[in-house]
Amino acid sequence: MKTRTARRTGVAALAAFALIGIAACSPPAKTSDTSSTGAGGVKASAATSAQDFGGMSGLVDAAKKEGTLNVIALPPDWANYGAVIKGFQAKYGLKVDSAQPDASSADEITAAKNLKGQSKAPDVFDLGGAVASANTAMFAAYKVATFGDVPAALKDANGLWVNDYGGYLSIGYDAGKVPAPAKVEDLLKPAYKGKVCLNGDPTKAGAGFSGVVMAALSQGGSADDISKGVDFFKALNAAGNFLPLDCTPATIKSGQTDVVIDWDYLNVAQGKKLKGTKDWKTLVPAGAVVGGYYVQAINVDAPHPAAARLWQEYLYSDEGQNLWLKGGARPVREEAMVKAGTIDKAAFSALPKAEGTPVFLTSAQSDKAKAYLTANWAKAIG
Repeated sequence: MKTRTARRTGVAALAAFALIGIAACSPPAKTSDTSSTGAGGVKASAATSAQDFGGMSGLVDAAKKEGTLNVIALPPDWANYGAVIKGFQAKYGLKVDSAQPDASSADEITAAKNLKGQSKAPDVFDLGGAVASANTAMFAAYKVATFGDVPAALKDANGLWVNDYGGYLSIGYDAGKVPAPAKVEDLLKPAYKGKVCLNGDPTKAGAGFSGVVMAALSQGGSADDISKGVDFFKALNAAGNFLPLDCTPATIKSGQTDVVIDWDYLNVAQGKKLKGTKDWKTLVPAGAVVGGYYVQAINVDAPHPAAARLWQEYLYSDEGQNLWLKGGARPVREEAMVKAGTIDKAAFSALPKAEGTPVFLTSAQSDKAKAYLTANWAKAIG
């Protein structure tokens, strides 16, 4: 449901299966290190905090000497990354070389492997959890200044990877075509006949997978047992309300899919794009809040190791987090920023309201759910 379909709704979207369950790892050993030495006496590629550069000013100086930051798979309209990149360049004067904006998480890893040792290799990664968990040996441990604000479950203790932004599963709908749903089971009503689309096959796509989890929670199921979610979609299909289509901005604009189950930030973004032509609204069902975050990491072989670390500092600063928020994504430091009063209040208040404790599946729960879907999904909607 965005330009970056290959990146987020395909293989990379399996991130939802393991966003919280990436195993903690020790920093990988470096066999060689030719990067510059920071003011703190530590080589940039081995630095684990700004203190290794003598503080933020030393890190900034080291990054400016490198002059460039290589990013990959960051389309400007995804989570407001266009503004994030511009903000970073304006603040520090570095050139950002943005490659393959529509690439997948798997493509990021492939590029890093193929370009290892070259100046064009990606310095940093923005990955789905499943891809990240399979490639932690390629990450460099680093703790940003605000590392303590990130909940323990959303980061590696050594700073090898950190969740960055995400959202909750939601129901997006054309308020001019269908009645406003108050809860998931409302979608079984005749008013939604032939109108409900799940963004992606749940056996393959993260949004689709999490949509089934959302349905399970709404029907009394749990993260340990999503069978009621499959049962719900079986009933939805039997009622003639389920549309087994690939939900896209085009299908929404054309009126083919008047109700779309997808991440809230994507539905919100859709509403902004359609303003004036459609009244597209977003609901996060109360008591069925399913969360998912993406993963940020530094390439252990980054050609610009100081710039990579400065990028992380920017992303996890109040400024960087609020830029993601303005894009409709929920920044990982949200709770701490609300308490500190540094959150962008207007952008925060514009997020869909979420009532209830968010549920994040562990790796074990995700694996169990995935196995159940593999065995039962096709039979349920066939």
